[in-house]
Amino acid sequence: MTSFGYTLMTEQTGPRELVDHAVRAEDVGFDFEVMSDHYFPWLSAQGHAPYAWSVLGAVAHATERVGLMTYVTCPSIRYHPAIVAQKAATVQLLAEGRFTLGLGSGENLNEHVVGQGWPAVQDRQAMLREAIEIIRELHTGELTDYRGEYFQVDSARVWDLPEQGVDLAVAIGGDRAIAELAPLADHLIATEPDAELVQDWNATDGAPQIGTKARAVGQIPICWDPDEKVAIERAHDQFRWFAGGWSVNADLPTTAGFAGATQYVRPEDVAGSIPCGPDLDAIVESVKPFWEAGHTDVALVQIGGDTQEQFLAEAARPLLEKLRKASS
Repeated sequence: MTSFGYTLMTEQTGPRELVDHAVRAEDVGFDFEVMSDHYFPWLSAQGHAPYAWSVLGAVAHATERVGLMTYVTCPSIRYHPAIVAQKAATVQLLAEGRFTLGLGSGENLNEHVVGQGWPAVQDRQAMLREAIEIIRELHTGELTDYRGEYFQVDSARVWDLPEQGVDLAVAIGGDRAIAELAPLADHLIATEPDAELVQDWNATDGAPQIGTKARAVGQIPICWDPDEKVAIERAHDQFRWFAGGWSVNADLPTTAGFAGATQYVRPEDVAGSIPCGPDLDAIVESVKPFWEAGHTDVALVQIGGDTQEQFLAEAARPLLEKLRKASS
């Protein structure tokens, strides 16, 4: 059966409210929760960007049952992988085994801030590979030295380690990335429902099999609201950047860049790609391609920071019931 998650969007909500929403999402029955890890929102209308790892620590302490996951952290530019290894281990201890470290090659929007430039995609994937190797080695608890093409680690050790370790999920979007990264990962993250991607992962030597040992985790934005017109307007105001696709979104450096790139995206264009309004069956139909493609987990993004409480109070329970019935 497919698991359904709730997205803690750091781009649209402040830190204290995120913790409150995490607790409420657990109460209404979500199976897991994922958190974005951004330095910037995509659009200034979203209005937030607290430090995800501080919030994760609070969420881990405040919740009891739900799985937790970064969706996703880039461990190669803004963060050195040795630091990611340390903080992932700490969050896992706080979460008592419920945390999965979701990793990806990053977006210019967030990574440019440390002044290290924005590498080509091939370099970013190579950096991610080295970062995973470093994190894995540090999670053994051994004193670690590492000399790679991109990273160096000198006599490092993570002292506080969870007994069960930390699973690594990796965002992958192509054949080359699958071949290089799937054997190093525990789970797959994919931004779109793609059955071929899941099949290629399972066909890769050394990759844990999705459906038995590994999860395939997807994510989809929705904009529930009792008023369809209000939902469409809100989705256009805050999520029209989604229309660009990840091949474009990964390279834009600022909120102004996203605003410029999406200035001709119309409300009806957004409504065509994101389910908007009160129709829960329409939301289910939008999520359906993920489990049909072989995804084991799907996280929902409710658009609008100030709509979370109403969504969780009025729509989340019946929506989860419909999703579980449809996917069973």
